[in-house]
Amino acid sequence: MELSDLVTFSTVARLGGITRAADELNTVQSNVTQRVKALETEIGTALFERHSRGMTLTGAGRRLLPYAQRMAALSREAVLAARDDGEPKGPLSIGSMETTAAVRLPSLLAEFHRRFPAVRLSLRTSPTADLVAAVLDGSLDGAFVAGPIDHADLSSTIAFREELVLVTSRRWANLAALRAGTPGSGPTALVFRTGCSYRQRLEQVFSEFGWPSSARFELGTLDGMIGCVAADMGVTLLPRAVVGKNETVNVHKLKAAQSGVDTLFIQRRSAHQYSALQGFTACLNNSGEVIAA
Repeated sequence: MELSDLVTFSTVARLGGITRAADELNTVQSNVTQRVKALETEIGTALFERHSRGMTLTGAGRRLLPYAQRMAALSREAVLAARDDGEPKGPLSIGSMETTAAVRLPSLLAEFHRRFPAVRLSLRTSPTADLVAAVLDGSLDGAFVAGPIDHADLSSTIAFREELVLVTSRRWANLAALRAGTPGSGPTALVFRTGCSYRQRLEQVFSEFGWPSSARFELGTLDGMIGCVAADMGVTLLPRAVVGKNETVNVHKLKAAQSGVDTLFIQRRSAHQYSALQGFTACLNNSGEVIAA
């Protein structure tokens, strides 16, 4: 059983399709397809069900996945540990929510690159649920996610504390006007894809406002989200720091129970703490924003 086949299989399983897996693995789609088929032939059963929306795991695929993930993670860690002579260098894969990457990370990443130029840092943006899964399967060394996270295999540090605000077009001066002007099912909720913790929080807010059946519209980028809000397509929930002083939208303060959220930096407890990751956490701890958990 080839390790490269298992890595390819795990990537397709996580991303749900050949095209996305090929992009992440920096290869062509035919190569991904060939490796998956080779693994299925070796095992003697189908690992994926193919359909128009992508690929989902069969029962055999679900049983194989945790073993493939552990083998891939252990192989990667073994190479990094062997090369680690105490000087931060080589690859480092960090994940982040898009909102955190846009506002909180630029200065941190710049400082890290200045101090450790030999480290090849890569940053992946995804919803919290996907980032947690990627840290657990070893494809990410650490990630910035929305708390709370309670998992026996993960350690976490509070990196930032955010205030979430409801973001609307300029025609809504306050929440009272919004609620009065959008009776019935309420405004359209503009959200990132499933797995985003801010989406879950927005749905809770809508439920409290009496809009549980409001329409949902998924967007893939932060710029697209704010642009659609400004065009009065719907409303969304974002950290106040992300919106900043954007004059194309209005922000509305929510109750403390609805607005407070911690951004955590998570790592796998059993992962080797090699020098590049230690250097990154040192920069994070020295940024002045980390709060002791």
